[in-house]
Amino acid sequence: MALLDKIKDKTAKIGVIGLGYVGLPLAVEKAKAGYNVLGFDIQKEKVEKVNKGINYIGDVVNSELEKLVDDGYLSATGDYDRIKECDCVTICVPTPLDKYKQPDLSFVVDSTKEVAKRLHPEMLIVLESTTYPGTTEEVILPLLQEYGFKVGKDFYLAFSPERVDPGNLIYKTKNTPKVVGGVTEKCTLHAKTLYENVLNAEVFTVSSPKEAEMSKILENTFRIVNIGLINEMAILAKKMGINIWQVIDAAATKPFGFMPFYPGPGVGGHCIPIDPFYLTYKAREFDYHTRIIELAGEINDYMPEYVIERLMDILNENKKCLNGSKILMLGVTYKNDIDDLRESPALKVLELLERKGAEVRIHDPYIKSFSHKGIAYKTVDLTKELLEGSDAVLITTGHKKVDYNFVLENANIVFDTKNVTKGLREKYPEKVSLL
Repeated sequence: MALLDKIKDKTAKIGVIGLGYVGLPLAVEKAKAGYNVLGFDIQKEKVEKVNKGINYIGDVVNSELEKLVDDGYLSATGDYDRIKECDCVTICVPTPLDKYKQPDLSFVVDSTKEVAKRLHPEMLIVLESTTYPGTTEEVILPLLQEYGFKVGKDFYLAFSPERVDPGNLIYKTKNTPKVVGGVTEKCTLHAKTLYENVLNAEVFTVSSPKEAEMSKILENTFRIVNIGLINEMAILAKKMGINIWQVIDAAATKPFGFMPFYPGPGVGGHCIPIDPFYLTYKAREFDYHTRIIELAGEINDYMPEYVIERLMDILNENKKCLNGSKILMLGVTYKNDIDDLRESPALKVLELLERKGAEVRIHDPYIKSFSHKGIAYKTVDLTKELLEGSDAVLITTGHKKVDYNFVLENANIVFDTKNVTKGLREKYPEKVSLL
């Protein structure tokens, strides 16, 4: 049977390589749609959890995962030889930056090589990992064609960027519109048909993988640039004695031509701090420097230092110095109401605090313990004694589970970098400072 027919009638077996924040939700949705799904991961712990129906990703519903496993629609393995069983394979592995902000495609390349060894006629491969424009055709395609198969005839290759937003209560994998770009028209058709059978959202097609790859980079470049802009505005507004949060609220009353972005201690997550720099890397091949992206990155990277500078000023005003002070950090994850620590600016703030000699304690309702740069940390319960015994409380993540009224009642000094004390701090104007 032709692959397109197998995709349409859901007899195609689907492989998903990488069972993290992108791969597991996608595997679950494909299984829910009626496909037999086999997940691949090099981490034995993830494989074992999936096969036991144990969820470890916030955007996946525990009961759904358990039922799909029990019903035989979803399973996981570390045996990449089983790629031979699959008709369609989606690659959802990490694409980090190295310390020089150069792309690290090693996970993508390694996964592709595993697929290439088991490639068979009438097979669809889709790359979802975010990367620079040209990766699918310049890196992935040559590896897949090493064994004599021809793209668009023997197998099909496309790029479809992941659009995962951890903690988003409205948009999940199922209802987020998809972009697909295939190497050939047949490649695009096969990938589009698969996603249309899985998602409850529109699937947009573009003329090649490069357009699809660039669309993802544009989405997150838009965000990093605007976050950099508002962070710079916040720094300037403070120097001018202006409340930037009121400025944003006022500007947001305009019903057109403005979209509110908010300042903070930096940017975090798996996309915004990383994706735009894939384009910066690729642009050098064309003798072009992405100046706005690089400048936005500089501003955002500076924000943890700015937070420390402001905290030192606040302590000085209260006749204290940072060295030796007891600082309570509220929140260590990169955004509110999730347990994701990836690229969290709060971790950079933590590093700087300890480097300056502060005694730091952390409260985060979503994290009990974590390790950062080889150091193990445990979070603490939020108590009256803890608040009263801290020289300053530094709010670095705006978790809704924190009782900020309780914090303001018992803390000595509060430095709110997320504006989560809005509506409460009027009772304690002498205690609270904003970014």
